[in-house]
This record gives sequence, structure tokens and C-alpha cells, in this order.
Amino acid sequence: EVDVEIRGHFFFQAEDGIRDYDVTGVQTCALPILRDIDLPTIIGPDDVKIKMHTVGICGSDIHYYEHGKIGQWEVKAPMVLGHEGAGTVIEVGENEKILSVGDRVCIEPQVVDKKSKEYKLGMYNYDQQVKFWATPPIHGCLAPEVVFPGDMVFKIPDHLSFAEGAMVEPLAVGMQGATKAKIKPGQIGLVMGCGPIGLVTALAALAGGCAKVYICDILSEKLAVCENYPDIIPIDLNKENLSQRIMKDTDGWGIDRFFECSGAVKAYDAIFSCCSPGAHVVLIGNNAVPVPMNWSILFAKGLEFHTVHRYSHQYENSIRILGSGKINVKPLITETFNFDQSVEAFERAAEHRPKDIKLQILVDY
Repeated sequence: EVDVEIRGHFFFQAEDGIRDYDVTGVQTCALPILRDIDLPTIIGPDDVKIKMHTVGICGSDIHYYEHGKIGQWEVKAPMVLGHEGAGTVIEVGENEKILSVGDRVCIEPQVVDKKSKEYKLGMYNYDQQVKFWATPPIHGCLAPEVVFPGDMVFKIPDHLSFAEGAMVEPLAVGMQGATKAKIKPGQIGLVMGCGPIGLVTALAALAGGCAKVYICDILSEKLAVCENYPDIIPIDLNKENLSQRIMKDTDGWGIDRFFECSGAVKAYDAIFSCCSPGAHVVLIGNNAVPVPMNWSILFAKGLEFHTVHRYSHQYENSIRILGSGKINVKPLITETFNFDQSVEAFERAAEHRPKDIKLQILVDY
């Protein structure tokens, strides 16, 4: 029995099996199903309504799909998945002055409290009351239409596809990491983990000034995509000793900017062995268990640590840099499924195939 609940053209997570919530009671079925449900469609004065075109499947979507919870966020009621989305504005509220009907847009999927201290300080991604798409109990965007505050909806240029527009969300995470790293032109970066976030972080680091970025993984199949990016240097951890390679290539100095994107406890060992004195360490991957740290070595090297939780003020910059061609995310899109193939798309994503980077669903086709 599949451990996921799916409704109509919307995806939900159940705690203990697929359920069909009808007035007649609860039924358990053996396979995912699709069925229409009602979602809010009335726009407020500051909102816009968007006809969704493309929605990406994120690792968090799959985690909810498979396990029903991530840390403190637990799915206790039907929930629409999806938070990487792009589409077309089809209606605007009376107060909206920037967006118009027909605009091609992508959506920053978080609604924050404008009165919060976090928002006033410019770090709204740490707003403790944030409403983030597809984070329980907030519905996501894998639906034909969504309503969202206009100030979190951004135009994309005509020469960018909706698929690229949907990639702005994961790219914003990488951009946040590169911003936190305070990269100086010509520095060398190292990314731990060649998944979607690791790759967009490497691309953002290059765009931010790194001369080259190493990226490593234990799955050689994942590293094959680096063929599309000459300044991203893959290291297969099954074939090479990471610290020896880094020290050899840097004449014993080490890398300047370290990005942990794997969530693996063992990856933290590379901080001590690969970083140069004064290097900046940016922690992006979530850890399932506590990570032991040898702080005395860190003190001796004078490392500067930063953490990344989602992003703030990154969407416009991400769109501009995609539009300029300095970052190309198209090689990261592995396959696209039609809306009526959504169950197949999630089942495919749940297989965690090493060569799959980003799967997307075409809502409007």
C-alpha cells in the first residue's frame, strides 16, 4: 500500500496510507488516485491569480510524500504539494500596480508577516510565522490555478521558459548560499553533494566570482552532469581522496569557500581537511542527526560559519542572472511529465535515481 495520499489534480500526504475523505467515511485504497478538490480562488486586493504552467518536484515534496513529516512539520491533513512554480497571471487585485494580466511569472513561495521583526530586519526567511507553500498545513502550487500575494510574484523575461522560471526557487537557495559566503573574485569553492541544491549552489558560486568550484559525491552517476559546466570540477569520492586532491590542486593551501549541501555527517570532515585558513563555510544541507565538531581546529583556522534557511531577497537577482545567460539551469531538468502523469512523476522521484536531477510537471499543456 502506498504511503501517500493524492487527490484529484492535487497531491497530499497521509500519515498511514492513502485515504479517500468523503462524507461516507474513510476508505483505504492500494494505489494513488487523482480527484478534484476545492481550493481558495477568490483574490484579495493585494493578490494575483496565476494559471500554473510548470511545477518542479523538490526533495521536500518527496520527503512528505514518503514519510509524512520533516522535522517539526508533520502532515496531519490533506495537503497540496509543490513550491517550485511558474505560470501566467490571469487576474490581479485592485491594489496591484506592478503585475498585469498576461505577465509570465514565477512565485517566491512564502508569505511573511510584514509586521514581524525578521521582516523589518530584511531576514524574512527566518519569520517564525511564515506560511511556506507545501509545508504543513499550507497547500502548495501543484494545481491549475493559485492565488498569491503580488509582492512575492516576479516577472520572468520572454526568452526564459516556464521550466527555467520554476527553477528560480531552487536557484534562490544557491544564491542565498553564495551571498552568505561573501565570495571574492577568483576564489575557489568546494560543494559537498551533487544534488539539485549542490549544483545550483556551484553555479551561483561561479556567477558570484569563484574561478572554479569543485563538487563531490559518492554517486558517480550524479557527477556526469558536470560535463555541461567546464568550471565545475567533479570529484568521485569512491575513486579519489578529497583532501589530497584539493591540497594538491591548491598547493597545500585549501579552498576559500566551502558549501555543505549533502546533509551527510561525514561531509563535515572535509571542513577540517580541505578549508584554507580564514575560509568561509556555508551550511545548506539539513542533517538528520547531530553533527560532532572539532572546534579547536576550527578556532585555529579562523573559519567563518554561515547557515542557509531558504532565502530572502534572491528572486529578482536569480531571474536577472538566468536572463543574462551567466547561469544555465536547463541541463539540470532531467524529465518533464504532463499533469495527468503526476502520480508517475512522484513515483519516479521517489525512486531516487542517481541520474535524475530535477523532475518537473507540466500543468498547462
